Amino acid sequence: MNNKKNIILEEYENEFSYKKSKTNLDIQFNRIAFIFFVFLMISVIYSIQLLHLGSLKLDVETNYTPSIKDYRADIIDRNGNYLVKTVSSIDIGISPIEVIDKQKLLINLKWIFPKKDYADVEKKLNKNKFFNFEKTISLTNYQKIMSLGDKAIRPEERLTRIYPQKNLFSHIIGQIDNENNGISGLEKSFDEELKQRKKSLQLTVDVDIQFLIRKELLKYQKIFDAKGGAAILMNVNNGEILSMVSLPDFDLNKRETIVDVNYINRVTKGTYELGSVFKTFTIASGINYGLIEPETKFLDSKKSINCGDGYTINEYDNKMPSDLSVENILIKSGNIGSVRIVRKIGVEKHKSFLETIGILDKISFDIDEVGKPLKIDWNEGCKIETIAFGHGITTTILQLAKGYAIISNGGYKITPTLIKDNTNKKIKRLKVLSNDVSKKMNIMMRKVVSEGTAKLVNVEGFQVGGKTGTAEQVSNSIYSKTKINTLASIFPSNNPKFVLVVMLESTKNNKDYTYEYRDGSGFKLLGSPRNTAGWTTVEAAGKIIDKIGPILATKYIEN
Repeated sequence: MNNKKNIILEEYENEFSYKKSKTNLDIQFNRIAFIFFVFLMISVIYSIQLLHLGSLKLDVETNYTPSIKDYRADIIDRNGNYLVKTVSSIDIGISPIEVIDKQKLLINLKWIFPKKDYADVEKKLNKNKFFNFEKTISLTNYQKIMSLGDKAIRPEERLTRIYPQKNLFSHIIGQIDNENNGISGLEKSFDEELKQRKKSLQLTVDVDIQFLIRKELLKYQKIFDAKGGAAILMNVNNGEILSMVSLPDFDLNKRETIVDVNYINRVTKGTYELGSVFKTFTIASGINYGLIEPETKFLDSKKSINCGDGYTINEYDNKMPSDLSVENILIKSGNIGSVRIVRKIGVEKHKSFLETIGILDKISFDIDEVGKPLKIDWNEGCKIETIAFGHGITTTILQLAKGYAIISNGGYKITPTLIKDNTNKKIKRLKVLSNDVSKKMNIMMRKVVSEGTAKLVNVEGFQVGGKTGTAEQVSNSIYSKTKINTLASIFPSNNPKFVLVVMLESTKNNKDYTYEYRDGSGFKLLGSPRNTAGWTTVEAAGKIIDKIGPILATKYIEN
């Protein structure tokens, strides 16, 4: 009897123990399943969001669709670096009538976009009309704003134009308006082509060279407190422009409306009296017509001469020798000697020469912002005499560079361009000047740098040649004391490949700047002796060639 009871009790205890263990297992399994389910849902939601973001079109060129309203082809430099790119972006709009809690929405928006004007946002919300809240939103902020889960927030995917180089090519590239139409620069002149073409538009410019020239030009604009500056570097044989800088410039990404005339493209649009850089043209004209040689002497020149109705032309330096050869007239930049040469040439021949090298008429160029030189009355008083030394005649920096290229490249016509020609077509070069002009002019321009007014640009190893020009600016038809200081240079002078023109506008002396002479003496000079091209623009050009010379020598020596 006792044994039977013991057996029953033992069976009961075993049954109790088994049931307790089974219940614990069920609870633990249910917890694990619930946690797994939560993590699974989070992963699914996150994956959906990643798939959506990954579906955004990031490469317009490989997904080219001509019907897309905002499509424009990319623009690259000669080495394939992006200057302009069309990318996919997201705009965020808000529909006020669908906002459930206005104050909550404003608080959340302030957390994501703290710098916006929320007084204005609140006014728009109260008007109950759909409005654009944020353009070209970053993916990080897109994730944040969409995580709010507010139906009033409306994302819109579109194509947008970005400018990775910011200010660097602002005057070349130009701007587009809100309707995707070009309004300046290449964006305007190539507007239709950029909307249609599949491949990137390749330019002749070099990002690295443009960066270095702009950096030095900015530096010397500040040093000499100039109102603005300009520089162009061009291949003298094919007209390809490697760099074109105009200061001040602007960030294309900001899409600002530029109305200040100081932001004019000083290389192409500004027309200036450029002074003594025209003496090179006067002498080249005389040689071209066989009327003078570098060794031709002009004796007994006075320090001033009369012309027209009692108008007097003075020598800029009273110490100028009375007897000078043509070569020394250029080296010493003689006014009276230049006048005597142009009188020997005559009005019609010299006018024809200036037309031949492209100085007088409006130039045809790749961008629309091109200045038109002022019309000249060639029969007026002393007009031909003042033109001999660069007064009473205007042109653009672009045309000045073209003129120096033709004079130095063997006398062949060139067309300045920003567009890279990859067709490899052989174009027959048109010779427009006599054979002797370049050979003789290049030697004389080299001596202007080694012996004359442009010694500060005598960069070792590059055989720079050129001519300085200091001109008084015209204000209200009267010559003022403000200066346009210019250097037109070619290098290497024994076989020119490049023309570099640098201009600084409305410069001032700098008493604290230290000049380091390039003659090997180690001599240094504190302070600007004079506000002339030889002490301002020439110094800037020398530093530019110091920086870009090694790149040109290694990358373009065969071009």
